[in-house]
Amino acid sequence: MTAAPGDDPRHGARYGETVFPPGRAGEDERIDLGALTYDDVTMARLRALGAGPGWHCLDVGAGTGTISRRLLDEAGVTSVLAVDRDVRFLTERPVPGLDVREADVTAGDFDPGRFHLVHARFVLMHLPEHERLIAALSGLVEPGGVLVLSDAVDLTSERTPGTPYTTVMRAMWRGLRATIGTDVSWVPSYPRLLRGAGLMPVAAEIHVPPLLPGSPISRFWAETWERSREAMLATGLVDDADVDAAVRYLGSDECAALSAGMLTAWGAKPTTTT
Repeated sequence: MTAAPGDDPRHGARYGETVFPPGRAGEDERIDLGALTYDDVTMARLRALGAGPGWHCLDVGAGTGTISRRLLDEAGVTSVLAVDRDVRFLTERPVPGLDVREADVTAGDFDPGRFHLVHARFVLMHLPEHERLIAALSGLVEPGGVLVLSDAVDLTSERTPGTPYTTVMRAMWRGLRATIGTDVSWVPSYPRLLRGAGLMPVAAEIHVPPLLPGSPISRFWAETWERSREAMLATGLVDDADVDAAVRYLGSDECAALSAGMLTAWGAKPTTTT
């Protein structure tokens, strides 16, 4: 969504600090609900792009490490460097071939090497300087390698029928924009930004998981709303009763809504310059 006037994020507030702190009980479980929803789709795309034996991979914002470990266990890649600003969930589940590094991808000196695959999912949507970061990540790709980026796309427009779900989702996006800078309005620009970074060919796809009672994605949104409740209430668009009603709605057969989708875009580093 496009931020409304006055929605500029507070200076210094970032994902994992004022909202979604990893030290809060159950945060790893919330992240894993997203993994249960999207990991199969992500892995199918990474394997279709060639991830396999001999590949050295970088997983940026690796979270609990589900994709990093599946790259090793299922795709058989040679190594994965999993990077995050807080690595507590990664170090809890070590596996052979998985290296873990605590680092900030936005830092000007972030340069962990060159990789056949550079992957970041649900990371850049929370960060400013999108074009600079995409250019920096593309610079970490070996010639012939690939950069794969996934982020959310919001499907609740002004014309979407009003439901408890859409009301709260709109408040969530606005609240996160105002507090930690989350902005998904630019995500459909991924293909153009990847091409602008010198990658080719470039392509993209969108996956929209079904909102079913008790499903991982429905539980993920309920947990996400609870953790971002203060930011949502601060928008003035919802109150506690609205959030509680939306949680009940998600768990009922009355739910008739589209989840936010996951847009995945990828681009290859040319093997020769032209």
